[in-house]
Amino acid sequence: MQGILLAAGYGRRFDPSGQRSKLLACLPDGESVAAQSARTLCAALPGSMAVIRPGQTELAAQLRDAGCHIVESIEAEAGMGSALAHAVRATRGAEGWLVALADMPWVPGGAIRAVAGAIDTPKRIAAAAFDGRRGHPVAFGAHWASQLVALRGDSGARDLLRTADVRLIEAGTADVLRDIDHPADLAG
Repeated sequence: MQGILLAAGYGRRFDPSGQRSKLLACLPDGESVAAQSARTLCAALPGSMAVIRPGQTELAAQLRDAGCHIVESIEAEAGMGSALAHAVRATRGAEGWLVALADMPWVPGGAIRAVAGAIDTPKRIAAAAFDGRRGHPVAFGAHWASQLVALRGDSGARDLLRTADVRLIEAGTADVLRDIDHPADLAG
């Protein structure tokens, strides 16, 4: 299972001026949002990759230090779908892909492992959930490669997830639903 951390977003809701990166913002423990997300993903799925936009030197360094292989993608500037498509193309031979979001630093490693482990057939899609609500991460078996590499823009795999049968894996924590959108969200 190939872990993919999507870390190419602009974070415009966090800072509309674009001066402050939400992924480099510090959590209460002093670690950045992206570093904590990456560290948890890489502990659960060693060999994970992070997709970033070109020129994000500090973000790349932090993600690399957390254990991620870095993939710079000019396509990622077009949005989450394009970034995910690039990552899947780069790892086309994988038995599946687990997609995590860099702005979700509280997703527990156990949820990552459980979702990855739920991919028991190439056609399976699984996602972490809390109280029946789909969250992240989401994993796709190898069958979904052609649909994933065809993604474009910023909707990610949202449309695919609406029409497919997704096995929800109860995580027991709302942390699989929580992301960082605004500075106030950093407090946890």
